[in-house]
Amino acid sequence: MAGTYTSLQYHIVLSTKGRRRYLTDEIRPRLYEYMGGTIRKQDGTLYAAGGTDDHVHLLVRWRPSGALSDLVRDIKSGSSGWLHRDFHDMALFRWQDGFGAFSVSHSQSEKVKRYIRDQALHHRETDFKGEFRALLKAHGIEFDEEQIWR
Repeated sequence: MAGTYTSLQYHIVLSTKGRRRYLTDEIRPRLYEYMGGTIRKQDGTLYAAGGTDDHVHLLVRWRPSGALSDLVRDIKSGSSGWLHRDFHDMALFRWQDGFGAFSVSHSQSEKVKRYIRDQALHHRETDFKGEFRALLKAHGIEFDEEQIWR
């Protein structure tokens, strides 16, 4: 077969360090735009972004030749630097070490987009820790409760 054909979509979850509530309603839309630019510069596509004041969800189409961990590193480091430069009260902002990433089939893409866009509604019922535990369990990922929140 000539060429490479892929459909690689990932639901990426990033948390602020210690789940501190830095990401205000004013900051989040601009942050998502910045992150989308970082993803586009690396030949990816941001399909959806959402979150609350302590975490971000992204639905990303990614290329087969790039390491997902490199993309996430660039999203986190670039956005941290941008927040520090453009928002004076964000000098202490940090992302939590690590991240969550879950593969998404094309057939489930719209469902995940809705889930990401409805974060405010979703978090009326559960906090970030409960949500993240549920995502890990739904994707069959084993975790150590004592280690996960460091």
